[in-house]
Amino acid sequence: QVKVVESGGGLVQAGGSLRLSCTTSGSSVDDYAMGLFRQAPGKGSEGVACISGSGGATQYADSVKGRFTISKDSTRNTVNLDMNNLQPDDTAMYYCATDPPGGLPLNKCLITYLVDYGIAGQGTQVTVSS
Repeated sequence: QVKVVESGGGLVQAGGSLRLSCTTSGSSVDDYAMGLFRQAPGKGSEGVACISGSGGATQYADSVKGRFTISKDSTRNTVNLDMNNLQPDDTAMYYCATDPPGGLPLNKCLITYLVDYGIAGQGTQVTVSS
């Protein structure tokens, strides 16, 4: 059974940084794409970033380009999202979602696909104060 666990959320002032981590069991970050999406109160889900199983492909939402960087640590079976210059609009519950078997090719990630069909964790809260 594939499970995903998020960690690293918290409270930070505007302009600050956080690292979110997505750890998976029952699957490998080298075999399947992993992505993050967020949901703010009263809003729908917004894809944030993803990385392919091969690690060679990444995708970012326009709203986070240049501020967020996704990477993976194969030794820890973990994907990390480094978030810099955080703004109050980044406040949301952040979820990790891994590609289920039979989904995306190894060298591809697609945020919208992972939001709709990925296996997600319970989420971690990120709050940015102004």
